[in-house]
Amino acid sequence: MSAGSERILRLRVTGMTCASCVGRVERALSSLPGVSRAEVNLATESARIAGTPDIAAVLERLAETGYPAAEEETALSVTGMTCASCVGRVERALRAVPGVTAASVNLATETATIRHAAVPDLPARLIVAIAEAGYQAEPRGGRTEDARAEEKSREIADLGRQTLIAGALTLPVFVLEMGSHLIPAMHDLVMTRIGMWQSWVLQFVLTTLVLAGPGRRFYRLGLPALAKRAPDMNSLVAVGTLAAWGFSVVSTFAPGLLPPGSAAVYYEAAAVIVTLILLGRFLEARAKGRTGAAIARLVGLQPRTARVERDGAVSDIAIESIRQGDIVHVRPGERIPVDGAVIRGDSFVDESMITGEPVPVEKAEGAEVTGGTVNGTGALVFRATRVGRDTMLAQIIRMVQDAQGAKLPIQGLVDRITLYFVPAVMAAALLTLVVWLAIGPEPRLSHALVAAVAVLIIACPCAMGLATPTSIMVGTGRAADMGVLFRKGDALQSLHEVGVIALDKTGTLTEGRPELVALDLAPGQDEETVLRLVAAVEAASEHPVAAAIERAARGRGLDLPQATGFRSHTGFGVSATVEGRAILIGAERLMTREGVTLGALSEQATARARKGQTVLFAAIDGKAAALIAVADRLKPSTPEAIAALKRMGLRVAMITGDGRATADAIAAELGLDQVVAEVLPDGKVAALHDLRAGGARLAYVGDGINDAPALAAADVGIAIGTGTDVAIESADVVLMSGDLRGVVNALEVSRRTIRNIRENLFWAFAYNVALIPVAAGVLYPVTGLLLSPVLAAGAMAMSSVFVLSNALRLRRIRPLMAELPRPGGGGGQTRLAPAE
Repeated sequence: MSAGSERILRLRVTGMTCASCVGRVERALSSLPGVSRAEVNLATESARIAGTPDIAAVLERLAETGYPAAEEETALSVTGMTCASCVGRVERALRAVPGVTAASVNLATETATIRHAAVPDLPARLIVAIAEAGYQAEPRGGRTEDARAEEKSREIADLGRQTLIAGALTLPVFVLEMGSHLIPAMHDLVMTRIGMWQSWVLQFVLTTLVLAGPGRRFYRLGLPALAKRAPDMNSLVAVGTLAAWGFSVVSTFAPGLLPPGSAAVYYEAAAVIVTLILLGRFLEARAKGRTGAAIARLVGLQPRTARVERDGAVSDIAIESIRQGDIVHVRPGERIPVDGAVIRGDSFVDESMITGEPVPVEKAEGAEVTGGTVNGTGALVFRATRVGRDTMLAQIIRMVQDAQGAKLPIQGLVDRITLYFVPAVMAAALLTLVVWLAIGPEPRLSHALVAAVAVLIIACPCAMGLATPTSIMVGTGRAADMGVLFRKGDALQSLHEVGVIALDKTGTLTEGRPELVALDLAPGQDEETVLRLVAAVEAASEHPVAAAIERAARGRGLDLPQATGFRSHTGFGVSATVEGRAILIGAERLMTREGVTLGALSEQATARARKGQTVLFAAIDGKAAALIAVADRLKPSTPEAIAALKRMGLRVAMITGDGRATADAIAAELGLDQVVAEVLPDGKVAALHDLRAGGARLAYVGDGINDAPALAAADVGIAIGTGTDVAIESADVVLMSGDLRGVVNALEVSRRTIRNIRENLFWAFAYNVALIPVAAGVLYPVTGLLLSPVLAAGAMAMSSVFVLSNALRLRRIRPLMAELPRPGGGGGQTRLAPAE
């Protein structure tokens, strides 16, 4: 092998930790046939292989050695696919490329997602493989959403134009032929004014124009696919229409070649089939455009320009030019361009397009704002913190795209069937032709042709290919409108199978921070005075309970005096002097130690502790003044959300690190089915296994870093969107709102979408199972009628339109738990909305 014939293969290699690993990998690679030398670099974790190695053998050897090649994911946009068999063909072509470990193609989104070894030139080879299979591909990020939308619009307009041309040319053919069959007067008119042969010639000219013009796309794609022994829907149409046209041409210009009495023309069948299928494609393209409306809406949320302050001057710049750290000005009513933190101004911001919550959120200095949300009546100035692909809106768009492009487990059956479906249909059409020629009544050839063409046309598997992905697109898009993001598409199917919902407490069921819930006074004390003095002491403490008491006082507008002599009594409480009065705050043991008599407050403390509240006491000048009860309040929507989950037939459990008394108190208040208390963060996964007893599928809802392992271990992990990034990354579903209503809505979307998919699959399969025998002529001995290829084409086109229309019904899903603004604004109340 000369040096000139060598090629260089570069791979990233994982698992290497030392020089001996490098030597082991180099020896393993050097021993492969065709490898002249192998150089491995530990620092860059890469291998450089020279020679003519077989990439599949290289990857296999690395895996055997224990240092597998790194993998990456490539997303491609694929055009030219028309049915489920196209999907199977593209997937097979991609999986045949050395280095590819998995490939998934989605007909509705026209995308391919490929998992493969991290080889630099492999993505380009994937595009070539798709082209060799007869389709076109490009990197998914190669064009903007606007460019893709514009191309789709042009495609729809072109299909509409071609359908009109085909219809205009087909109408005279249909009237001449079918009118003569159905209306005796029309037959007489054609015979006397035009003549039968002249009518056939006119039909030949018009039909040929239809097939060579608007119908050319079927032959350009279908015949090469047939030649490659990989027929698709276009092949079925091409063979069927050419058979009808060819038989008619022979009948018109060389009838002597046919058995006596069998000469007949089927120009109208060929022309109408092309026209109807074009019409179906046009309606299908329009409907598919509507299935992607959620992405279009999300993209439309981002403004094109922003007012940015640089070097003391404010000017309008393109949003793509905004850099992290830029100062951005937003006027009243404008849409916020990127994520950031407010540095000046205050306003209310409508975040409903992100969270699904209709109530505007107050923003002031230090508050975070999200790109795509709408500013209210105030002006805001903020510092950009996340721009471009890092903004929350961009991440949401990617999540929705990934979910829409996913392939659910239920799709596996469809893929296996459609892989062999088109060849089976062609075999069935051939069998139909042979049977009719063998035992059919005269004119046999004519009857055989009609039946075979009808079988070819009616069995196109378009509806099968669209049944699942269109429902996923519409369902996940509607979920995004409601503030529910399916990060992983298969969660859409898994969620509807869930029988147990396990909930974290802090931050999920509750607000996540303690609040003052009661101030029980000793006789002779004034509430405002006690709260003012106690809060003045607690203002000097950083404890969460102290912060809750201070917030409550400031929330009432109390002016807090300065505390002096502040002292912390570890494990007991705090003390200080305020306005000359000695203030003591802490647990009962502190009061006992200091000789403070609690009296009736002690009994009240026992009752409040049973409710899961944290109890403290306050003493002023050595006398008991008040019992202070602090608790992490339940979110306002939690009780109704739990009730709704139970009405949906789910078992609801809570997992918490709180003590048994607190946990039982919350469980009793909410009516939970099961409580797992006093669980350490690393014990949550074990708790999930216990809750799965009996084989029930389980969803876990959480928001914190300590919830990440449980979110990953559950069958479906649901993260509260207001939680940590670690929790969100570990979850399958993300709720943009901060409460449990999103769980109810996510379940509703999942159940409705899976039901819709099953309806689509039933009708798609039932249609083919029922109508292929009818097209073949099984009813002819009873009725004397054959299914016309024209009717077959109409039924085939309408089956796809039916599936798409059924999927689009998911756009009408309403939140099962909707929030209504309270009178006067400022918050919301939850109600149960009827589902459509």
